[in-house]
Amino acid sequence: MTYFISCHDLILQLKRAHLENRLEKRLKFFAKYKVLIIDEVGFLPLDIESSNLFFQLITKRYEKTSTIITTNKPLSKWGEIFGDSVLANAILDRLLHHSHIINIVGRSYRIKDKIENIEPNKK
Repeated sequence: MTYFISCHDLILQLKRAHLENRLEKRLKFFAKYKVLIIDEVGFLPLDIESSNLFFQLITKRYEKTSTIITTNKPLSKWGEIFGDSVLANAILDRLLHHSHIINIVGRSYRIKDKIENIEPNKK
């Protein structure tokens, strides 16, 4: 089973679960998927509570299931995303162990066709 969620929505769900005293149940929900895809990590900075919740989820999944992260931020900037370089390094330590990094360079696939229609064909 695979589950796809934006980082923002993931954090909102974890924060709500924490406030409602059901964080462990929500972490187990996300941990049960063989593949969890977390989209748009780093588009918005996280406060320390959000960063800690994200760390708990990554730790719960570590070496048991696969996690795919999409981001437009280099790993060297993750301290800024999570507001704490030590916490960011702990997250990266777990994510990068046994990982494959795919760096995609180029135009956005969302606007590729539009740009091709605007720009003259170069042949």
